[in-house]
Amino acid sequence: MPDGRPYSGSAWPEPAPGGRKAARRAREAERTGGRRGRTKATVAPEPKRGRRRAGTAVTEPAAPEAGRGRRRRGSGAAGSAAPEPKGHRWAGFVKVVALCAATAAGSMLMLRGNDALDRLASPVVPDSKATAPAAPADAPDPGRVLQIIAHPDDDLYFMNPDLRYSISAGLPVTSVYLTSGEADGINAGSAKQATTAPNKPAYAEARQNGIRAAYAKMATGDRGSAWKRTVVPTRGGGHAEVDVLVARPQVNLVWLQLREAGNVYADVPDSLHGLWDGKVPRLESMLASGTPVKQRFTYTKDQVVQTLVGILEQYKPTTVRSQDPTPGRYPDTKRYTDHQDHFYGARFVQLATAAYAKDVKDRPHFALQNYLGYFNGSLPSALDPDEAKEKLDILDTYAWLDQQNHCGSDAGCGDLKVADHPAGNHWSDSINYARGTGTSWLASDKEHGLWAFKVLDGQVAVWHRQGLIGRWSGPNLLPGTGMDPGVSTVTLKDGRMAAFGTRTSFGAKPADYKREIVYAVQKGPGSEEFGEWQSLGTPETADENWTSDISAPAVSVDGTGQLAAYVRDGAYTLRGRVQQADGSWGPWEKYGGSDLHGTPATATDGAGRRMVFSATSKTVVGWVQPNPGAALGPVTATGLPDTTLPLTAEGREGGVRLWFRKPGSGNVRTALMTGDDGLKLNHLTDLGGLKGFGSVTASGHVLAGRAAGGQLGSDVGWGRPWERSPLMFVGAPSSTMTGKNLVSLAVVGLDARLYVTSSADAPDAHLAPWQPVGPRNAGP
Repeated sequence: MPDGRPYSGSAWPEPAPGGRKAARRAREAERTGGRRGRTKATVAPEPKRGRRRAGTAVTEPAAPEAGRGRRRRGSGAAGSAAPEPKGHRWAGFVKVVALCAATAAGSMLMLRGNDALDRLASPVVPDSKATAPAAPADAPDPGRVLQIIAHPDDDLYFMNPDLRYSISAGLPVTSVYLTSGEADGINAGSAKQATTAPNKPAYAEARQNGIRAAYAKMATGDRGSAWKRTVVPTRGGGHAEVDVLVARPQVNLVWLQLREAGNVYADVPDSLHGLWDGKVPRLESMLASGTPVKQRFTYTKDQVVQTLVGILEQYKPTTVRSQDPTPGRYPDTKRYTDHQDHFYGARFVQLATAAYAKDVKDRPHFALQNYLGYFNGSLPSALDPDEAKEKLDILDTYAWLDQQNHCGSDAGCGDLKVADHPAGNHWSDSINYARGTGTSWLASDKEHGLWAFKVLDGQVAVWHRQGLIGRWSGPNLLPGTGMDPGVSTVTLKDGRMAAFGTRTSFGAKPADYKREIVYAVQKGPGSEEFGEWQSLGTPETADENWTSDISAPAVSVDGTGQLAAYVRDGAYTLRGRVQQADGSWGPWEKYGGSDLHGTPATATDGAGRRMVFSATSKTVVGWVQPNPGAALGPVTATGLPDTTLPLTAEGREGGVRLWFRKPGSGNVRTALMTGDDGLKLNHLTDLGGLKGFGSVTASGHVLAGRAAGGQLGSDVGWGRPWERSPLMFVGAPSSTMTGKNLVSLAVVGLDARLYVTSSADAPDAHLAPWQPVGPRNAGP
């Protein structure tokens, strides 16, 4: 097209008008509440644990949890295809989105602060680069979510409940399916597998019908809610089907309909894996029998990337969700821990988002979130019974359990391959992020200024507030692309800050794909300039060994000022490098351990000894320095029970306090670990919570983490109920002590914008109103 847009304006479907009544009906609709045979095989033994009983479905409570008996935590002081509209044809769509955003914002619960903190939280003046005024704190931009997944149902198994939360909040949500998921073409459970004739186009259609029913139910409560289906040309030279939900036209589905591998592990040339490695020059389409797309096509590797770039340009997302591009292998069999379509599809997303960030200038900033796949079934369950039941209800809809022909299709209205066991390998009980679970990305300097570090557009973005009530600057993107989600920060002995993360690089050959640990250091204390990214390499020798499966780095400085960085390697052991007195780094040391998962956590105790902890599938293990400056001691059992993956460590009370979640509950737990005469567990306390999942941040008296419903839940003091903020966010929250008497807390919203709040470090304090930083993120 002359204007460079990926699709013709006239080719995109015009959603049917919904109007205010339709939007209101959709918002008020009550939500109601095995995988495919060889393609979705059980791939890992599940730790033995009792099944949870399904509870009553949660409907996102608006009020805080009732008060409960509380323990006193440690010392309050820190130890250390509805595309962008083109012309009047899309005016109706814009009005619907605006109405949903305004309604969601207007109903949000804002936490009020005391007078002093209200003054501190007054709107800041944007920096000279920011021409738009800051949005009111009670009306955050809802953002736009784009999900790119390999197969129909990967979103339901591995991205829910985040998907349902986004739809329920009224956000524009688009899901893009790379393959048709045709498998062997048999839409039947085990009892009828042998007597059902294979028909790949029909099975692909049945899966599409199941997805449409599941999304309609999440959005409107009615699985039969109507869709408008249209064909659009793609930038890659093929055609895509775009489905718009008539009652909620901000919900779109985009079907690229490429051939799937049909096998979890085996070398199948006609697949995304084969296309990536150059074993085939082109990958063919596999058109569903009911699709309006009638013309077959093929894509080269570059055409797949360009197709995705075109979709990104059309929808202008502020949050992109993708599967895990480096899931690793099992140490004994060396088989992938995830389906090859999942992680090679995610690698195509990496290439596409990098090209989009580089080549498309008129776009908003975007954040990326990766999701763990099959291995969820081998880890402690992250969801509470109510959330797990909600998730399973949607999967039941997709699986078409009642087999009533509500969609009017001869192919079927859902995926009967999973009907025998819609929960899969306990995948309905869990959700885990593969990246971005660290909580140390917000930091304070000696002048009480704040610094925030997150990855936007594949670069590390930095926001800075000068002093306690100074103006904010940012987001300023540090030079250097290819950064993976998740940044860890640490303050060095001389007062400078260092930011650590991982970086993915591509080359001309498939073997050139690699991930490495990198870091950048402030040029001086308080300076907004950072040095170039320096590489610490990787403990892995090649992508072929472990698919570059390294965790994000955990970093800490011990009492001698010695800096160290630790990662979990692809063999599920702990590795680390220590900086020497002359600034050079020692080799990658092997610290042992086994069955380690997620990202390790590290902090320094009151004696200056560094402690490192990692979750396994059954417990938590740790390491401690016998003295500051010494090498880590041996891996030690902590005696803790199984936990969900993200661990947070903070030095306080003379030791290191850990924060984590209780499996199958969402409750926050804490334990104090001490290092005198070896690593010892002192207490394990259950703190309750607002259910939810994921990382917990802790500073002073404030705890915060994701609550059920996707918003931020916070605990702000002794005997107080947990409270729910209005913000939905990407990755993990972060907090820090700002001086001795103030706690600062931050998230990056689904609009890829920084939001901050604060609280006096006192038991009777409140969180101040949330403050958005800088201009609203540009977009449609």
